[in-house]
Amino acid sequence: MILHILGTWIAAGLTIAIFSFLYKDNPFYKFAEHLYVGVSAGFGVIYVWAFDLKPMLVDRFISEHGVERWILLVPAILGILMLTRWTEKYAYISRLPIAFTVGIGAGLGITGSVQGFLLPQMQATLLPLTTINNVILVIGVVTTILYFYFSHEFKGASNIILRVAIVFIMVSFGASFGYTVMARISLLIGRMFFLLSDWLHII
Repeated sequence: MILHILGTWIAAGLTIAIFSFLYKDNPFYKFAEHLYVGVSAGFGVIYVWAFDLKPMLVDRFISEHGVERWILLVPAILGILMLTRWTEKYAYISRLPIAFTVGIGAGLGITGSVQGFLLPQMQATLLPLTTINNVILVIGVVTTILYFYFSHEFKGASNIILRVAIVFIMVSFGASFGYTVMARISLLIGRMFFLLSDWLHII
């Protein structure tokens, strides 16, 4: 019970310290900001150890046998070599594991983008033109793609395509911006509800 009350007061104090930046930059805000960054970094280190290094490297090295066991040393050595980036004399060695990481990331990123984003988007666009929603969606996709087709100059009547595309692009940007704002407002409402309900017990 005491720990719960103490945690609530600490959370409320840190929340107010973050909100104090709305007045001006002050030591309370800087303390809360630095504490948040430090805790996030510490959580990241613990998360990597608990969910990546220990189960995928240490535990598997103990349980595996034969060649599969010693193959695990390859990513371990590459990971250690990446730490040479912190030294000025041997920083060039870190280029090797970074090159592996970038190459693997690019390959997985391209495959994941094609299978998880591009193909589903193409499939979702191939719709029967039986409803007004489908017609608007297809027109928006086609005109937006043509807007970024720079090999041909649109003049005269064909310039209407660009104007229609701009409308769809602006609507998309507006919806994305609105979603971002609403997400931040939702976080603000959550913190205000915490202060008024859990801390002050007003509501």
